[in-house]
Amino acid sequence: MDHDAAPVLEALARYHEAGELGFSPPGHKQARGADPRVREVLGDAVFHGDVLASGGLDDRRTRGAVLVKAEQLMADAVHAEHTFFSTCGSSLSVKSAMLTVAGPHEKLLVGRDAHKSVVSGLVLSGIRPVWVEPVWDDERLLAHAPSAAAFEQAFEKHPDARGALVTSPTPYGTCAELHAIADVCHRRGRPLIVDEAWGAHLPFHPDLPAWAMDAGADVCVTSIHKMGSGLEQGSVFHLQGPYIDPLTLAQRADLLGTTSPSVLLYAGMDGWRRQMVQHGRELLGNALDLATQVRAEVEAVDGLHVNGRDDFVGEGKAADLDPLPVVIDLAGLPVTGYQAADWLREEHHLDVHISDHRRINTQLTHADDRETTARLLAALRELAARAGQFPASPAVRLRSPADLRMEQTLLPRDAYFGRHEDVPVSEAEGRVAAEMITPYPPGIPTVLPGERLTRTVLDYLRSGVAAGMNLPDAASPDLTTVRAVADGPEALGGG
Repeated sequence: MDHDAAPVLEALARYHEAGELGFSPPGHKQARGADPRVREVLGDAVFHGDVLASGGLDDRRTRGAVLVKAEQLMADAVHAEHTFFSTCGSSLSVKSAMLTVAGPHEKLLVGRDAHKSVVSGLVLSGIRPVWVEPVWDDERLLAHAPSAAAFEQAFEKHPDARGALVTSPTPYGTCAELHAIADVCHRRGRPLIVDEAWGAHLPFHPDLPAWAMDAGADVCVTSIHKMGSGLEQGSVFHLQGPYIDPLTLAQRADLLGTTSPSVLLYAGMDGWRRQMVQHGRELLGNALDLATQVRAEVEAVDGLHVNGRDDFVGEGKAADLDPLPVVIDLAGLPVTGYQAADWLREEHHLDVHISDHRRINTQLTHADDRETTARLLAALRELAARAGQFPASPAVRLRSPADLRMEQTLLPRDAYFGRHEDVPVSEAEGRVAAEMITPYPPGIPTVLPGERLTRTVLDYLRSGVAAGMNLPDAASPDLTTVRAVADGPEALGGG
């Protein structure tokens, strides 16, 4: 295929060259109606790219097949059989994949380190999750993706499960043994969904971990805005193999998606694909070289440790590691990741990706260079030098990540939509949660609807909030109360 082409961008250029005049949405009419104060901040180019997808970019019956051509090029670029664009982020894409594989009350094997968007899919669909335990790192207090052996054991106990879902890479850059997990699924004629939101760049350089399609996954969900050059909310999901009907997947996406997709997001994804096919190996090679240098320089700072392959990869750990997430362990300093993140923003106007009780993740991409990383390194050196001046932070009460596991007593949907009441956190132990409670980022829920709350989990979250943890989806973000099922526990799988 001709990867010099960018069908969405080319159609947008034709739209402007023809002087198209819309008596249709969007109401700003190519910036003419936008508030001048908004135009001053955003620029007119944003509004000029904001046209209807059908009846604007393409005709009302989409006979130009602009989007179809762009999706075909994306599929060809990454060796998938089918690709679908989404302007609602990977949060929608992963739900579409889940609803294609399983229906209400059917089982789906799901890694318990899944993103909250996966849990939202369970709530909306009524799918019965069979949780597959991650690989816990009790020394560093984090989780890696579940092993192939764990999925094998889950299928043996639940042979009627319709498929499996795994997250890889994790937000910390660690990768699952996807080839082996795909084999576990396919020996049973079941599909594998991979939430690869953090892996859009993986197909475009041989020194990066294997990406989901090459590893045998059936559906792969990717966020173009995370590690690529797309705009926020730009997502694609890829499909291959005999286990999932592409028309059904497209219909599930149509069921959930917007009827007013953003051409701006389509254009960003289309242009990113062309950039990666033509220049990705060089750009990502430079990024990998830069990451190697940055990792070495951070490691040389007293009190800082960069988690690498020796920490994260090996027997009983992750299968591989993407080196572009520079995960910095702060255990050698008297400062938490929450404090470090706040200080870096306030003092140096630097924003990190993840902050937790002991580390920060400073994500590098092909867009970084020695200038951006020099600012980062200078700020980190000052952080280490001044860490002794930080006020003491309350300790987060977490002995082992495995201590956070709770019993699932109700389907997530039943608990979420059932009658509920807000109870004081001091009285919440033993109650069944009716909400998600999610430290964000990275957005992996600690509490799921339908789980029976334990004192260990409540103490962890309360101490986390005191230390700076953000719980944006809790009914009470300060966790003075917890939303619990009002009717008391019922048998798992109610209607």
